[in-house]
Amino acid sequence: MPEFIHQFVKGTSPVTILALHGTGGDENDLLPIVRSLAPGASVLSPRGRVSERGAFRFFARLAPGVFDEKEIRVRAAELAEWISSAVTEHGLDPAQIYALGYSNGANIATALMLLHPGVVKGAVLLRPMAVIRPEPLPALADAPVLLVAGNQDSTMQAGEADKLGRMLAEAGAAVDFAMQDAGHELTPQDFTLVKRWLAERLAQATGSPALR
Repeated sequence: MPEFIHQFVKGTSPVTILALHGTGGDENDLLPIVRSLAPGASVLSPRGRVSERGAFRFFARLAPGVFDEKEIRVRAAELAEWISSAVTEHGLDPAQIYALGYSNGANIATALMLLHPGVVKGAVLLRPMAVIRPEPLPALADAPVLLVAGNQDSTMQAGEADKLGRMLAEAGAAVDFAMQDAGHELTPQDFTLVKRWLAERLAQATGSPALR
């Protein structure tokens, strides 16, 4: 069983947010942000098991924007297996887990959805890119996805986020796509958008009306 150093905060809602940090982050990075964006949700926040010159990641890169598909598959399988064990350990509802990933964390969240459909119910993907395309694509059965890109993001080629959004939609996900006037860094506008989107998921899980 793969082990992930992690933080867990128990919430009052059936929903759990799987917080997946970007390169150089750790299990503490997104914790306060997620607790603010999804009040009441439990938060499960693992640390990536790969080190790039001391910076934690969820899978390695051979060069900027260049990845080993076999390694992505291995790392996604490790994370999927660990999530299953964490569900038992922490008494989580496996049908109410949403990934929230930034950068490398968003990319491993995408790999989870495409390679291990059902491990997470949906995802918030902040500044992601298309790192893997399994053939055939899985049936994602209207899995809700919020994909947020930056129109000045210099870490990826133009159109990468669009490409990923189209692929997820082709696989059957219900994709909400937003292009922000921003670079790779996150902005207050991102947080406002994500909080509104997550509020709808939390409301659906509890049967209460979402705040608007």
